[in-house]
Amino acid sequence: MGKMGKYIYGVINSNKEEFFDVGAIVISEDVPTIENHVEVTQESESRNVVYTIPFQDISAVVSDSEIIEYSRVPKNTLAWLLVSHQQVIEKVMAKHTIIPVRLGTFANDDKEVAQILSKGYRTIKDIFERAKNCVEIDVVATLGDFDSFLQDVSEQQEIRQLKDSLLTKKDGITTDDQIQIGVLLKKCLDKRKGELANQIQTTLAETAGGFKAHDLMDEKMVLNMAFLLDQNRLEDFGRRVEYLNNKFEEKLDFRCVGPLPPYSFYTLEVKKMRFEEVDWARRKLGIEDDFITASEIKKAHRRLALTCHPDKNPDILGINRKFEDMTRAYKILLDYYRASSQAEESEGFYLNDQAFEKNSILVTTTR
Repeated sequence: MGKMGKYIYGVINSNKEEFFDVGAIVISEDVPTIENHVEVTQESESRNVVYTIPFQDISAVVSDSEIIEYSRVPKNTLAWLLVSHQQVIEKVMAKHTIIPVRLGTFANDDKEVAQILSKGYRTIKDIFERAKNCVEIDVVATLGDFDSFLQDVSEQQEIRQLKDSLLTKKDGITTDDQIQIGVLLKKCLDKRKGELANQIQTTLAETAGGFKAHDLMDEKMVLNMAFLLDQNRLEDFGRRVEYLNNKFEEKLDFRCVGPLPPYSFYTLEVKKMRFEEVDWARRKLGIEDDFITASEIKKAHRRLALTCHPDKNPDILGINRKFEDMTRAYKILLDYYRASSQAEESEGFYLNDQAFEKNSILVTTTR
C-alpha cells in the first residue's frame, strides 16, 4: 500500500458536510494491477466512501484513496477507474450540480483540497453560473451497412473515371495505381461522412448551448459529439434525434448517452507546478529578476521569437528544439502567472521558494 490521499471527483455548489451512498462498484476478477503501485480488489472499500470537504460556499467531493500515478495504469484498469469515477459523479448529480474534476486528480490531505478550492474559487464559481441547469448529451451516429455505403461511394464519377483510365493502361494496374484508388476512395468516404455529420450537427445544435466533436473511433462512425443542453430543452433535443433517426432510416444508427455532467465542456484540471520547472522557464526566457510581470514575460517571448523562429533562421542547427523550448518556457511562466494570487494584468509575481508555496497550484478547465 502506497501513500494515502484524497481522490477528487468534482466540486458541488454547497458547503454542507455530506456523505454519499454510491453503492458497490463491481470489479471484474481479471482487472490487472500494478505491483507496489495500485491494487484493485473486490475487498477494497475505500473508494466507495465518498464525502465532501467544504470551502466557503463550495465543496469538493472526495474519497480516501491510495495516490496513484494514472499514466502508469494499464488500459483495462484505467477504463474501470474511469467508469467508477463517472458513476460517482452521476450519483452525486442526482442531488447537486457538480463540476467534474479530471480523472486521476489527487490531493495529499484536507488542507491541500481546501487550497485547490481556494485557488480555483473564481473559476469554479464562474463555471457554476455558466453551467446552471445544463447537462451533456453524447450522440454517436454509425453507418448501418458499411458495405453498401462503400459501394455507393465507389460508384461516384470521380472514382469511376480513375478506374476506367487505369484499365486502359497497356502495362496493367500497378501497386501504385491501387494505392491511388484507395487514397481517392478514402477521400470520398470522408467527404460523404462529413456531409452527413454536418446535417446531424446542424439539426441538433439549434437546441444546444454548445457542442464539441470527439474522435471517430472506427471507419463506421460518422459522428461522435457532445452537446451542452439546458435541461428544459431535453425533450426538444430528443425529438430532433428521433427525426434524424427516421430521416436516415437504416442508413445510420443513433445512440445517445445522458443526461451527464458537462464533462466535455467544464471539467476542472488541477496542475501542481514544480519550482525547478518554473525557474528553468524564467532562465530560458532570459528573465533574471525575482519579481516578474506579465508584460516582461510577453516581451521576452517576442524578443526570443525573432532570434529562434525556424522560419527566420532555417540554417541554424538545432533551431527547432530551441524554439520548442522557448515556447514551452513561455507557457509555463504564463500558467504560473495565472496561478499566482497576484495575477492581475498590471501586477506581477515573486518567484522564490516562499512565494512559490502559495502559488504552486493552478486550477483551470480542460480544453
